[in-house]
Amino acid sequence: MIEHLIAHISKFCTIDPEKMNMLESFFEHRTYRKKELLLSEGDRGYEKFFIVKGCVHIFYLRQNGIEQTVDFAIENWWASDFMAFQHGSAAQFSIRAVEKTEVLSISAERQRELLKEIPELNAYFHLVFQKAYAASQMRFRFLYEFSKEELYRHFTQHFPDFMQRVPQYLMASFLGFTPEYLSEIRKKYLS
Repeated sequence: MIEHLIAHISKFCTIDPEKMNMLESFFEHRTYRKKELLLSEGDRGYEKFFIVKGCVHIFYLRQNGIEQTVDFAIENWWASDFMAFQHGSAAQFSIRAVEKTEVLSISAERQRELLKEIPELNAYFHLVFQKAYAASQMRFRFLYEFSKEELYRHFTQHFPDFMQRVPQYLMASFLGFTPEYLSEIRKKYLS
């Protein structure tokens, strides 16, 4: 499984192969069943997950008891409650497998040790999270700028894989719609 992470790192930076061989000892391989939680809101968030295979959604429970999806992660993406990971505090978000999912998990403590052993990985993490933050900024822009129908159309055109893999109720939550409204929009575009 570590070869997936090594291939991903190699897309962003060059690291001595001997050092790359050390990676596996820092990570734990895990498999989660569909709908199984990787992290629960309120639990101590001390891990982050590299998605090897599968899909997860990151969400929180709103005051009205409804789950609000804020993000997804598929193959070669990282998922965590990053504030909780950084501080070792209670998670503000939960992470659940949308489908059977395999991950490489690393604790904050093990990551600190890893970065001491292979400081070149700082560049990798910097570039990956810079890219993720830029995508998050664009998502906020689209939420403010696009009508609901434009947002749906944009998402289906640019992220068709998600439309095939993610249940409609999770997609609706992510886009800020009710499942019923998403169903109406889909009917309009499919007819």
